[in-house]
Amino acid sequence: MQVMKPRRALLLSTMLFAATIAVCPLIGSTRVDLGAAVASGFDVVRSPDAAILLLARLPRVLLGALVGGSLAMCGAVFQAMLRNALATPFTLGVSAGGALGAVVAIKVGLTGVVWGLGGLPAAAFAGSALTIAAVWLLARRDGAIPVTALLLAGITINLTLSSLILFIHYIADFAESYQMVRWLMGGLDIVDLGVVWRILPFVVVGSGVLLWRARDYNVLSLGDEPAAALGVDVRRLQRVSFLAASVLVGAVVSAAGPIGFVGLIVPHLVRLVTGPDHRVVLPVSFLIGSAFLIACDTVARTLIAPAELPVGVITAMCGGPFFLWILSRRREELGS
Repeated sequence: MQVMKPRRALLLSTMLFAATIAVCPLIGSTRVDLGAAVASGFDVVRSPDAAILLLARLPRVLLGALVGGSLAMCGAVFQAMLRNALATPFTLGVSAGGALGAVVAIKVGLTGVVWGLGGLPAAAFAGSALTIAAVWLLARRDGAIPVTALLLAGITINLTLSSLILFIHYIADFAESYQMVRWLMGGLDIVDLGVVWRILPFVVVGSGVLLWRARDYNVLSLGDEPAAALGVDVRRLQRVSFLAASVLVGAVVSAAGPIGFVGLIVPHLVRLVTGPDHRVVLPVSFLIGSAFLIACDTVARTLIAPAELPVGVITAMCGGPFFLWILSRRREELGS
């Protein structure tokens, strides 16, 4: 496949992103008259069409943009850091930590507001943060973070936390169990922009840090020693990237639950089109990831309307076949 020029790739991905933001709020089980909403001055009290657009659909579209873009960008960064094509934002256990925090909150009936968040998302964010710290401490060796140690620590903690989630799920009652399963499927079903505003600072700062180090990821692909010889502080890059990406993932997981496969599908598709330059891959991954998750959520809320599917079900249905395709491509490249 011919590699697309950077400017063209950025332009097309921006256009796709803008199109999904503009069009997807108009699609749903209930028809919306955009003209009536505009004529009312988007008055949500006088106009049902404006209420549907601004109170029901626009918040989840904007949340989908932040979550999808963040997961896709972090997927590209983790694949660069770990030099593993199958790495995802959840490889290091951040998702499992958030999930454990959420199911504990559901089991104990945690309510109220913590850090400006509801009890459940606050517990999910705290679980992700504690997992980040545990993986960091387990993987660190003399100030460095060996890739193998990082992977082993992440996988071990992921499995351990998953078993704890199953235990809590087993002892939960029917109502608690249903709520746990529903949250673990991931979803964008919010009813106000408060959630969007609360995670926006994490997305802006985290993605800004990752974009700032984009050139260094290109050098890191050569290996730790060649990268160090070319002037990259590998240890500092690992620390900054790991913390920024993990906190970013923890923030979006606390808001939307563990939505899988976005961080696997999108970076691969982007690299096929743009090539391996992370100065292009990262911003394009964010834009395409946003558009992808918004589109998946639109399908999720219209496929069996008036009922809705969790968006994580749609991304998993896309991601499973894509994962098998990646495996078949790698087998062909290895000549087996």
